[in-house]
Order: sequence, then C-alpha cells, then structure tokens
Amino acid sequence: MKVPKQLKALIDDGLVDEVLRQLMSGKEATIFIVRCGSEIRCAKVYKDASKRSFKKAVQYREGRHVRNSRRGRAMAKGSKFGKKEQEEIWQNAEVDALYLLANANVRVPKPYGCFDGVLLMELITDAESGVAPRLNDVSMTAEQARKDHATLMTNVVRMLCAGIVHGDLSEFNVLINESGPVIIDLPQAVNAAGNNNARSMLARDVNNMTAYYGRFAPDLLKSKHAKEIWAHYEAGTLSPDTKLTGRFKECRKTADVKGVLNEVEFAAKENEERQHRLRERERLEKEQHPEPSRKKKNGKHRRRRR
Repeated sequence: MKVPKQLKALIDDGLVDEVLRQLMSGKEATIFIVRCGSEIRCAKVYKDASKRSFKKAVQYREGRHVRNSRRGRAMAKGSKFGKKEQEEIWQNAEVDALYLLANANVRVPKPYGCFDGVLLMELITDAESGVAPRLNDVSMTAEQARKDHATLMTNVVRMLCAGIVHGDLSEFNVLINESGPVIIDLPQAVNAAGNNNARSMLARDVNNMTAYYGRFAPDLLKSKHAKEIWAHYEAGTLSPDTKLTGRFKECRKTADVKGVLNEVEFAAKENEERQHRLRERERLEKEQHPEPSRKKKNGKHRRRRR
C-alpha cells in the first residue's frame, strides 16, 4: 500500500504511529484507517484541487470570510498564493464545522485536528467494532426508518441553529452505528446566514434524506420538513429543541402585483417631485445671492513699447 506523503509527515511528527489500510477514495479525499497510540482513528487525506471532482465549489465558498485583506485580494485575483490560501480554507472548513457541531450535540465524528491537508477524526464503528456501514448499504423496517429520519431531522435543526447547512447530505454521507445515524463529509458545509444558496441547499439535504427513508416508510414522502424548518429559521423561532411535525401550510394568497407597481410608481413620482423642489430652491438661492463678477486676471494694461 502506497502511503501518501501527507501521512508520512504525520508519522514523522508522531501524530500517527501506523497506517493500517485504505478505507475508500472519494471525490475530494482518500480515507485511511490509522493507529494513533492505542486508538484506531480515521485519516482523511484531501486531494489536490486539480484532482478534485467536486462540482460548483464556488457556491459553497460563498460566505466564508477571510480576515486578512491581503489573503482576500490574492484569492480574488487567483494568484498562486491565493489558490494556496483558498485550498487551506477549504480543508479547514470541515474540521472547523466538526468542532462546532460536536459542541452543538450534532452526531458527527469527533475531530482531532487538521494537519497539512490531513483530517484526523474518530472512526465510526458498528456493534462488532467493524467499520460502520453507509446508510445506502442498510435496509430497515418502516418503524426504524421513521425513527432514524426523525433523528436526522433533529440533527439538521441543530446544525442550522449552529449556523451551518451541510450542503451535500445524502444516504452516502451518513454512517449507521448501534446508536443510529452519524453525519459525515462536511468540507462543503455553508454559512446559513452568509450564503444565498443556503435555503435551497437545506431543502435538498432534507428532501434527499426523506426520499431515502421514504423507500422503507412511504408515509414520510408526504412530510414537508424542509419548509417547516426554514420557516422557523426565518421567523427566529428555531431552537435545538424545536419539535417538528412535518406539516407546513403554504400561503395561497395571490401576490398583489398591481398594488406593488402602484407603490413603485408613487415612490418614483415622489422622488421626481423632491428633485424638482431641490432644483427650484437652488435656482432661487442663485437669484437672491448672485456670484460676484470675476476680476480680470491682468488688472494693469501692458505698456506699449516705444
């Protein structure tokens, strides 16, 4: 097995004692199982930006602020230094999100830090201490599907209360251990308040999970958790303990387009009249206080040469 140079550096630094095996390779990283002292952990080695196949990365970067103005300018210009900084932000986004969400009681792997493009975190295992399966590899009863779906919806709410939307949540980014679903893969996590795509991403996350669990419990397909959650969020009534019903009554009232146009027309007319009054006032002031005539630059006449 070929050990990546990033992992070799961690071995040299004593952060990792042994690389046991490769677990999987995804669109943005390769996962390895490693031994750190007496503990078996997971090491996520991020791929270089040129080798990543993650689509629409720009949408996910929106809202990620850079405090250093020099770095911000470099990233905007796309310089070599700027690309390096952008890559570092992309890699640190996941570990930052994991720490934040773990503190918010969201079921995610415990992070141990990100070191030169390698994220060390807890290895999620099943009841037999083997690697926990992904949700897409698991079948379940209707009752279990409803229970796990409710657990995931609670975790989505807690994430949103912490200011984060996963952005790529599906049955491929959820592991199942003996206690239920665990959310993974968060490098694309977005700032809920700072990203214009946050609402649509949350809806996609929730609808993806509902569609999957709906295979086992079809009654879930009628639920409207995405709209219910976002309505609470916009109204400021969302909390980590918000009890969801899956029901949402949409407003059927027709928009008063004519009324809006009348308001716009009225505002435009009012602005035009205000500008007219300002011009008229300026004209009167000029008439009452005319500007003094300018003196000739050359006050004395030149003498004629004799």
